[in-house]
Amino acid sequence: MKILNPLVAVVGLALVALLGANLGSLVKGIFGLILPWAAFLAFIIFFIKKIIDWAKVPVPFRIPTTCGQQKSLPWIKQNKIDCPSDAGGVILRMALEVLCFRSLFRNTKAEIHDGPQLVYGSSKWLWLFSIIFHYSFLVVVIRHMRLFTDPMPFFVPILEFGDGIMQLGVPVLYMSGVGLVMGTTALLFRRFINPQVRYISLAADYFPLFLILGIAISGILMRYFVRVDITAVKGLTVFLANPISYPFPALSSIGAIFFVHVFLVCTLLVYFPFSKLMHMGGIFLSPTRNLANNSRMVRHINPWNDPNLKPHSYEAYEDDFRDVMKAAGIPVDKE
Repeated sequence: MKILNPLVAVVGLALVALLGANLGSLVKGIFGLILPWAAFLAFIIFFIKKIIDWAKVPVPFRIPTTCGQQKSLPWIKQNKIDCPSDAGGVILRMALEVLCFRSLFRNTKAEIHDGPQLVYGSSKWLWLFSIIFHYSFLVVVIRHMRLFTDPMPFFVPILEFGDGIMQLGVPVLYMSGVGLVMGTTALLFRRFINPQVRYISLAADYFPLFLILGIAISGILMRYFVRVDITAVKGLTVFLANPISYPFPALSSIGAIFFVHVFLVCTLLVYFPFSKLMHMGGIFLSPTRNLANNSRMVRHINPWNDPNLKPHSYEAYEDDFRDVMKAAGIPVDKE
């Protein structure tokens, strides 16, 4: 049911938009104008609210995740990326994490073989499909700027040319569209076929994948198989971006598949700030990533401490409990 329910929900959303788009221009106006504005506004408000809520949470300890030699004696080589000791190292580490998914690239899988014997192996395919999915999604979003801007930014045609350089027909087959479907399908099937991942997966893990897959498929259908009045679509999207400078669009000539696509996108925008997809913003606020490992050089004060609290050193602790420690056989620094 945790797989079936999200799938039924996405199909139901698509059917609602499909039926609504056939009920006349008034309903088309709701799906094409009111819902996109409301969804985008909700996305911005709740995204910012979530970031602010996370930023307000105090970090009681310096807890960066490290897997390399920290800064120590001068003759010991430091791993400045995996164990940064200053802001420059943290920025480099974060950049590699955000742009290249470095920690996922280093991910390994563990299996129990006959013996029993625990065996570790490479798991690069997950990194590969994650890279394909995320960068394809990014390119698709940037490429859609051509619909909302007039004139469009100079870099959009350049990106479109590179995205469609492997042209296989007319209209151009964009690599980002294929990559988005392929990456989403791979991440989805990973949750199907891997018993351990399937066991820990929840409906909240399947729903965004089905939703993004629905958005990609509806977009591909609209571009390659179902005719849509692109001039009317352009008029609608430009009006959405700048309703003051552009005339009210004509909605009657726009096909229903467009409103299915838009409704699924609106659902994703509203759902985004409340889902695990918020790792897009949360990665920058993760104390395991955005802190330098300099605990030996800088004293990290717990922000939750009472300002009147006096530190209790180990020497003072031993003075208080030396006799008890010696009676228990615990070694002490001073006799």
